[in-house]
Amino acid sequence: MEKIRKGDEVVVIAGRDKGRRGTVVQCLAGDRLVVGGVNRVKKHTRPNPMKGQPGGILEKEMPIHVSNVALFNPNTQKADRVGFKVLEDGTKVRVFKSTGELVKA
Repeated sequence: MEKIRKGDEVVVIAGRDKGRRGTVVQCLAGDRLVVGGVNRVKKHTRPNPMKGQPGGILEKEMPIHVSNVALFNPNTQKADRVGFKVLEDGTKVRVFKSTGELVKA
């Protein structure tokens, strides 16, 4: 079970985009995430008439390491660490470390 999943709202805690918030768009193999609106770069592309693709400068989101983001806690309005807890019925859930509340998925 991963601490950060697709659809979670995260805060960047290190790097060029420190302090920015965004939603996890994609979880890549290993320990990298694509977060919407974070780590945007300009990519220069050549036109490809076979694919009908125009050339120019595109802006796209690049992957960011999972250690550089933290889950956003809506109650405290801050970044928070995530832990795991097993409920009475045997299900494993994610909880915020600071408050112990369940993470709404």
